[in-house]
Amino acid sequence: MARYLISKFVFMLISLLILISATFFLMKAIPGNPFMSERATSPEIQARLMEQYGLDKPVYVQYFKYLGDIVTGDFGISMKKLNQDVSDIIGQTFMVSLKLGLVAIVFSVIVGILLGMLAALYHRRLIDTVAMIMAIMGIAVPSFVLASLIQFFFAQKLGLFNVMGFEGPMDYILPVAALSAQPIAFIARLTRSSMLEVLHADYIKTAKAKGLKSITIMFKHVVRNAILPVVTYVGPMTANIITGSVVIERIFGIGGIGKVFVDSITSRDYTMIMGITIFYGVLLMLARFITDVAYGFIDPRIKLTGGKEG
Repeated sequence: MARYLISKFVFMLISLLILISATFFLMKAIPGNPFMSERATSPEIQARLMEQYGLDKPVYVQYFKYLGDIVTGDFGISMKKLNQDVSDIIGQTFMVSLKLGLVAIVFSVIVGILLGMLAALYHRRLIDTVAMIMAIMGIAVPSFVLASLIQFFFAQKLGLFNVMGFEGPMDYILPVAALSAQPIAFIARLTRSSMLEVLHADYIKTAKAKGLKSITIMFKHVVRNAILPVVTYVGPMTANIITGSVVIERIFGIGGIGKVFVDSITSRDYTMIMGITIFYGVLLMLARFITDVAYGFIDPRIKLTGGKEG
């Protein structure tokens, strides 16, 4: 266990270093500088700003200085927001995105598993057909298209929800629906295919022959074994929902980290772009790490060092 955790931690550090390096040098490869858009700013003032943020130094000097700052948890100061630390802005705005993301994650897992279970239990019947049609639509329709459609229909036409804003519980419904559609579709399909495979396994037939109750077989054997592919998907899905709410936050006027990320790209705020990108990368790595560890708790036959016990 300790060896596994240490090895995963080392790989996370290596991946993080690669991400930081790639993000840094890609930012440097963009022509111009963050202050070129300031038309009223004279070349002299631009030169002073470049000096203030250390952009006048050689690239390798900037790189190693940035690595040192990252180690201490310092993402730098925003180049567009006066005297505001990138870390503080991320901390303030991420909580909004986290609330929206957690609700979407819980909703996706519950609804997706239920739809998949119903489709598997009623295989080749009407419920199965309807569930799979919904899954295909959820995968095919992009989240931003679905968000615009439900916003127009349920908010503007029917007036059931606010068009924009994120203040009360009702304001969660439309953004969560738009964020959850695709994850629900994937989870439903994974659950259905996995359950169909497990339901026809020999040990399920043996359990039925022993006279075990259907509900015991379902939850102790079928669901437990069929849920593993879903767990595989939930890890990346968690990070994708939280980090992928950029467009949804813009459409519904939610002041989360996604909105700040888009604004930083349009304004060429280098420190903000790099800080949020690294923050997103860490989230994805942590989600993957937690998923790998969760395997051992769901199925004890799986060793954390890899593979299954013989």
